[in-house]
Formats: sequence, C-alpha cells, structure tokens
Amino acid sequence: LWRIDLDPEGRRVATDVRRALVRSRAKLDYAGVQRQIDTGTAEEPVALLRDIGRLREALEAERGGISLNVPEQEIVEQDHTYSLAYRAPLPADGWNAQISLLTGMAAADLMTAAGTGILRTLPTAPDGAVARLRRSAQALGVDWPHHVSYADVVRAADPADPRQAAFLQECTTLLRGAGYTVFTDGHVPTPAVHAAVADEYTHCTAPLRRLVDRYAGELCVAAVAGDEPPEWVRAALPALPDEMADGSRRANTVERESVDIVEAALLRERVGEIFDAYVIDVKEREPAVGTVHLDDPAVVARIAGGTSRLPLGEWLRVRLAEADPGTAKVLFAPA
Repeated sequence: LWRIDLDPEGRRVATDVRRALVRSRAKLDYAGVQRQIDTGTAEEPVALLRDIGRLREALEAERGGISLNVPEQEIVEQDHTYSLAYRAPLPADGWNAQISLLTGMAAADLMTAAGTGILRTLPTAPDGAVARLRRSAQALGVDWPHHVSYADVVRAADPADPRQAAFLQECTTLLRGAGYTVFTDGHVPTPAVHAAVADEYTHCTAPLRRLVDRYAGELCVAAVAGDEPPEWVRAALPALPDEMADGSRRANTVERESVDIVEAALLRERVGEIFDAYVIDVKEREPAVGTVHLDDPAVVARIAGGTSRLPLGEWLRVRLAEADPGTAKVLFAPA
C-alpha cells in the first residue's frame, strides 16, 4: 500500500509503502470516471484524480517529460461477434497514468537511496531521429517552430485530429529502446533516467500482470523498513531485464496478431473493394511502402504495390489486395 504526500503544487514530499489488506470498493473504467468528473457526480477520491493529475501534468511539462496519447485499436465483442474500434485516450487516462508515474518515480528514489534495485530506462533520442521527426511533422502539416522542443510539440498534439494522430504515431519511434537496468551494492548507473519521464523511474504499480513490479515492490518495502533486500529478490534481479524483454515481445506479438486476425476476418469478403484511407507512415528506404489508417472499418494495415511515393499525412484511395484470416494478413495497394 503506497502513501505519497504531496505539497499544494503536486510535488512529492514523503513516501511510504508497506504490506496491507485492502478491500475493493468499486469497479471503475476510464469512460465512467470521466463521465462522473464531467458531470460533477464524482466522489472525493475520484475527483482528486483530476486535481492531482493536472498538477502532475504541469510538473511533467516543467521537467521536460512527455506522455504519448496515441489512439488505439480495440477489439469489441457484441452479440457474440467481434469488431474493431478506435479509442482515443480520455483525460482520465492521462490523470491515472500520472499517478502511476508518480509512484514509479517514488519507487526509483527509494531503490537508488537503498543501493539495490531495477530501473526502467530509456536513452535520449539521437539528433538524427529528432530531425527525421521534424521532417515528418512538416510533411503532415504539423506546426513545429524551431524554438519549440519535441516534448512541447507532442504535448500539444491532438489525437482526435488525423494529421496529428499520425504525427503521434511517428513519435513512438523516439521511444524505442526502453529497457531495465539492474544495480546492486550502491552502484547506481549513470545516467539512469527514462528520457520520456525525464527522471529516474521504475515499474511497480502492476505486480499481478507485470513480473518486474513484484520485485520492485519487495525492494521498496524493504527500503522503507530499513531492511536488507530479500535474498530471493537479489538473486532474481540479474535475469529480470532479459525475462521482461522476452515477455514484452511475446505479449506485443499476441496483441498485434489478435487485432490482425480480426481485421482479416472483417475484410475477407471485401477483397478488391476501394476504401478511403489515411497514410500514417511511409518507410524511409521504401517510400512506396507504408501504413494506412481506415476510419470504417477501424483498420490499420500495410500498403504496398505502388510505384510512387506514398503521400504521408494525406487521404488516399486504396484497394484491398489481400485479407486472409489464416495468416492474419491484410494488405492494401493504391487504387
């Protein structure tokens, strides 16, 4: 059970974590929470999510951190059938993420002070990657003045706008390379910062679904109590980065292929049809190959087969060339 005390600006002033028994009081979802807050019917704990979330978002901007609000495809089950829909993040998603970030930064501080731990790290994007992103912004018509930082542009982008949503999708390339860094006996690596968080950070808020959080929690409980880390935790730390990387790869593959299968099943009777699509990505070395986004059905798929450069950030008439549920493959070509 984490207790984090904040000052009036939302800055952390004290942290405590200990084992506790808790009772589930309500089952909430982001849409329901957002509705309660918007209508003024939220109870105090839920209403505080907005207040604290906004304070923490302001502090994130102050330290130069970013949170990417990229629309996601969701598989929707209704009347024993499956379909796809896009879900743009709500403000409540961001406020909740700020609570997780706050806790992860508090946990990182506890572990670095104690001298043993595991951090979530992300190197700063190289200048070349930022330059490529600037070119993408220009192609998409996204305003990016030279004096404005990458973080500020991302923060101002509206995921509900197709061009800006495509830009946010391009921004994910700058967040690749995240991993876990283990340290023991006070040998904290330098630097050990997560570039998107702009601070030291770790995963610790989801021990039921993410293995590393189980160990981070144990380390933090020991640190607050002034105890040495449990030996079984210390013994497991060296293997955790590779185990987490392998697990993440498999989870991402399953998630992507699940969506791919539904896309292919929805479109298998429509091969040869023409659709309006939005070009959200173009391969740098193969400019006739890229990714398109359809509004209805909610499909994101590969496009290839043309002879000219794809118009990034533009609408394009495309023909469905392939939709095979057996291979989970969907392919479009310029019409």
